[in-house]
Amino acid sequence: MNKTTFFAYARRAPFGGRLSQAQVDGTSGILAEAERRGLPDEQTAYVLATAFHETGGKMQPIEENLNYTSAARIRQVWPSRFSTIAAAQPYVRNPQALANKVYGGRIGNTQPNDGWRFRGRGLVQITGRDNYKKYGLGDAPDKALEDGTAVRILFDGMINGKFTGKRLADYFGSGWAAPHDARAIVNGSDKATYIAMRLWKRR
Repeated sequence: MNKTTFFAYARRAPFGGRLSQAQVDGTSGILAEAERRGLPDEQTAYVLATAFHETGGKMQPIEENLNYTSAARIRQVWPSRFSTIAAAQPYVRNPQALANKVYGGRIGNTQPNDGWRFRGRGLVQITGRDNYKKYGLGDAPDKALEDGTAVRILFDGMINGKFTGKRLADYFGSGWAAPHDARAIVNGSDKATYIAMRLWKRR
């Protein structure tokens, strides 16, 4: 891959005409890891598209934003956890309590504050004690925000199926690609068309 050509194109789409140094650094780290692993261009493009979507274009590890300003929005995101808007009201602008409510007692969280401690972090956010333990971070969840660790998790999860059991090789091969279906690698079908058509297709 010609990186000069790549970044010249990336500045136009999908980055909207400009790239910050942080975006360049984050993208470069992903490209370097893809090259180190010998990942084909089709798969590398989908990893980049995924990181772009999951970080809101920042291309840097981020922390899950649980500081909701609307009870209606909380209920919309977690309808199984909140039967009414009134039930969600105490969690407005209360991110720690919200994390413990929605993540407590599941995905390996067993202690009173585990939902908050193991909230989402990374280029692709991992949540829950069990998922942090997969990457040796059970005792140090904040390390998921370190660049090198976040890149390792991104590639390991997508190549080896550690996120959902689905792998890049299930959707990209020699002469064929299924980028829409590939969203299952990370998150079912959520935003599958956007990632496939607006991000991956622009490679």
